[in-house]
Amino acid sequence: MSDQLSEFGQRLCVGSGIEELMDDLGNALALGGPNIRMLGGGQPAHIPEVNALWRKRMEEILSTPGELEKTLSNYDPPRGNPKFLEALAELFNQSFGWDISPKNIAITAGGQTAFFFLFNALAGKFPDGSSKKILLPLVPEYIGYANQSVGSDIFRAVKPKSEKIGDNDFKYRVDFDNLHVDDDIAAICVSRPTNPTGNVLTDNEMSRLATIANEHGIPLIIDNAYGAPFPNIIFTETTPVWNENIILTLSLSKIGLPGTRTGIVVAREDIAAGVASMSAIVGLANGNVGQTLMEPLVRSGEILSLSNEIVKPFYIKKSQQAREWVEEFFDDSLPYRVHAREGALFLWMWFEGLPISSAELYERLKKREVLIISGHYFFFGLDDAVPWQHRNECIRVTYTMDEHTVREGIRIIAEEVAKAYTQSTTNS
Repeated sequence: MSDQLSEFGQRLCVGSGIEELMDDLGNALALGGPNIRMLGGGQPAHIPEVNALWRKRMEEILSTPGELEKTLSNYDPPRGNPKFLEALAELFNQSFGWDISPKNIAITAGGQTAFFFLFNALAGKFPDGSSKKILLPLVPEYIGYANQSVGSDIFRAVKPKSEKIGDNDFKYRVDFDNLHVDDDIAAICVSRPTNPTGNVLTDNEMSRLATIANEHGIPLIIDNAYGAPFPNIIFTETTPVWNENIILTLSLSKIGLPGTRTGIVVAREDIAAGVASMSAIVGLANGNVGQTLMEPLVRSGEILSLSNEIVKPFYIKKSQQAREWVEEFFDDSLPYRVHAREGALFLWMWFEGLPISSAELYERLKKREVLIISGHYFFFGLDDAVPWQHRNECIRVTYTMDEHTVREGIRIIAEEVAKAYTQSTTNS
């Protein structure tokens, strides 16, 4: 079929890392048997206190005359529910001193859709024949960006500095010395915390990136799906930032509402208006349910206490526990390292000198009903002509599932990694 598709069609229809991830996730959750250990997706945990709050809000909607009908049976404006937009603007202004109005905000059908709109509006081919790219200052970066261009590849990535910490940890850092912004760069984009590593760029690093973007007259896009002020799955001290040269994206997914597909774009007015226009053209309007559920919680500020007092501590505990299981099951003789756990929902594991590729490790684990994500998907945008074995030595492991699933999954990963090194030694 591929020869019958346009270039755009081929990019979206012939397979990708994000498709593999979501296919595994969906099948595991919908069809998987009792032994499936789903450690590969970005599915947030089902936190009892959070689920109780959603149930309460649904009951309030059902008991309010006309509210259910308005939520399910009416279109919201393409930009988003006006009350929800007003509540968001008030929250940002009161909590962080930002100077924004509802005109600075646009809702999308999830954060993924927001990036499809933004990347293709800002980068790609221009009427004068020129082409521009999105600069990724720190890879590995979110797998969901990789195939989002409507034409040719639109990403350029900078290889990170890598710092080994202690015996079994490490951390990527932005290599500012090799971060060059040329005329063909349309925007700088970074996730904070970074998916897949859990890296959280410091306030100083963010300030440097913002300065570089401003000096070159291009926007800095910050993917805040896991960040502050909500869901605030950040384990270090950070300051939420925004100005008119920053495009900030947020989401309701990681606070516990992935099924509502509610993304939020905060930008200068013309960009927010453009996003709203694209929402109208592509989907007429966005889903109402997430906005209706969250509007009173945003207006009251409860979304902040929910994030800070329930969601964040929950994931800190999950992260610590997962790291302890890694220490329990991985023999000290194995050359493993785990990226510094500063936020998000993942362990990013590096097996230096891994005798098989991370893609092969993924297949071996899948046969044992453990689903992870091969790390090679996350290094897009780098010059493929420059060899870097590290790209094939990493995996992403999600720790949001129940304790038994995560513990058993990590145990099996340790067995398969040890087997790979042992087989290599035996064969040599």
